[in-house]
Amino acid sequence: MNNHLPPDEEHIDTNMVKLEVNLDDISGEVLGYVMDLLFEAGANDVYYTPIYMKKNRPGILLQLLCSQNVLEKMKRILFTETTTLGVRYYPLTVHRMERTYTKINTEWGKVTVKLGLLHGKVVQRSPEYEDCKSLAEKHQIPLKTIFQAVWKAMEHKDS
Repeated sequence: MNNHLPPDEEHIDTNMVKLEVNLDDISGEVLGYVMDLLFEAGANDVYYTPIYMKKNRPGILLQLLCSQNVLEKMKRILFTETTTLGVRYYPLTVHRMERTYTKINTEWGKVTVKLGLLHGKVVQRSPEYEDCKSLAEKHQIPLKTIFQAVWKAMEHKDS
């Protein structure tokens, strides 16, 4: 999907850009399609927020984060695939923690867990969604049950 992922070591990205557009006349289907295009073109993050625009019209704020080197691709997608007439963008600095991965055993199978390290110390843990989803579907149990099992296994591993 995204071939422009940042490196896993802790670092500061200074060549990042945040783009945003307000949209009040676009369908949800098109928004989903645009998100896919933006990720495929190298966006690091894309998200939508409901907003109210002038004359109290409901709308959508589309925001995305990307590196400076794909800025023109992002603008081209936004101008050609959405209804916007203007794109706001500005430089952004991102401090990224070191990332490493571990496998956690649960009664239903192994799950990859992403660990976020700050100055060498684990400060974040995040079970990989696709692993959890796959086990939930395979064993026909709720996804939340898998997540709970991963968190419980991590507690035991830490003690």
